[in-house]
Amino acid sequence: MNANATLAPVMTPVNTARGLPNAHYIDKDIYEEEKRAVLFNNWSGIGFGKDVPEIGDAKPIDFLGVPLLLVRNRDGALRVFQNTCRHRGMILVSEPKKIRGAIRCPYHSWCYSLDGDLRTTPHVGGPGQNTHEDIRREDLGLFRVRSYIWHDIVFVNISGDAPDFEVANAHLMDRWKEFDQPMYHGGESSSFQLAVDTNWKLAVENYCESYHLPWIHPGLNSYSRLEDHYNIEQPGNYSGQGTLVYRQLKGEDDGTFPDFDALSDKWNEGAEYIAVYPNVLLGIHRDHFFSIVLEPVDEGHTVEHIELYYAVDKAATPELDGLRMDNAKLWKSVFEEDIFVVEGMQKGRRGPLFDGGKFSPVMDGPTHNFHHWVASQIDRARGAGLATKSTAK
Repeated sequence: MNANATLAPVMTPVNTARGLPNAHYIDKDIYEEEKRAVLFNNWSGIGFGKDVPEIGDAKPIDFLGVPLLLVRNRDGALRVFQNTCRHRGMILVSEPKKIRGAIRCPYHSWCYSLDGDLRTTPHVGGPGQNTHEDIRREDLGLFRVRSYIWHDIVFVNISGDAPDFEVANAHLMDRWKEFDQPMYHGGESSSFQLAVDTNWKLAVENYCESYHLPWIHPGLNSYSRLEDHYNIEQPGNYSGQGTLVYRQLKGEDDGTFPDFDALSDKWNEGAEYIAVYPNVLLGIHRDHFFSIVLEPVDEGHTVEHIELYYAVDKAATPELDGLRMDNAKLWKSVFEEDIFVVEGMQKGRRGPLFDGGKFSPVMDGPTHNFHHWVASQIDRARGAGLATKSTAK
């Protein structure tokens, strides 16, 4: 069978489309293909700037088997490198640490600056000879990985072939331009992870739609009903849902979080929840913002990295610590309610008679939008012969 033909039913309009075939959730070879065609060829989330807040901070990240290194340089900019020495390919940093001087390879002590430049090569020309005419340091800096920081999320394009981040995500950046202002992480209680036995795409699909609210989130649905939501669809970029009845969390004294500055009236009672393709889920409100970076572990396991941000600095507002903790507990409980759903769908994909499913033309547009995008990425990569290879630039 022609491999492309299996995706043809996915790329028709929502009222006639099928979902992605079962193999795209349970097959190791398809997972490897999607890793390159979907996750490496586009701007994928890998972490957060708050994890390397100060000059010299370094954090290693394994992204789908690619060893990466986040580093805060002396200008305060965040850089992403391949975490391998240019000499013999040794891992440079194995755990989060503060780089006091240079990034030193633990194998032969080749040293790199915080900008990735090769600085020293001890004994490379023999004992006591730290240079050699055939070792050109200017050509042997660390491999730089394309990266972009948006709302503290670290995005990377492993293949190096995607359009610039501002071009690829121009529509969403314009949609949320009112929130281009400082956001402050809520501290330790505002950071948590959920390990889920599901393919990463099912987490995206569930997040995109509000159809499931009455049955899966009865507490949320008690004041933010299904009919209070609207679909968000931007073909080729993102999809999700919005609510018209966002209700601010209140403390015992009826206090709330301060709002972000100069927002339009739309956000008085509105909030939006958008999946930025391929693997970042965002929620934006008048008084706080959350981001979820989905880390695919394999075809059937995903880790959700969740962070909450606010309009005011935690250090300057200790009186809000309790409210921040309550807000994190609230969102964690909401996200945990989804676990049995995405894990159940993962198990269901092993039913050989399942044919991708039938979308509701009214309620499932955001999820179909995501399926269509994934299928398009795979189709494009197969046509270009790119789905089985990748390079870091």
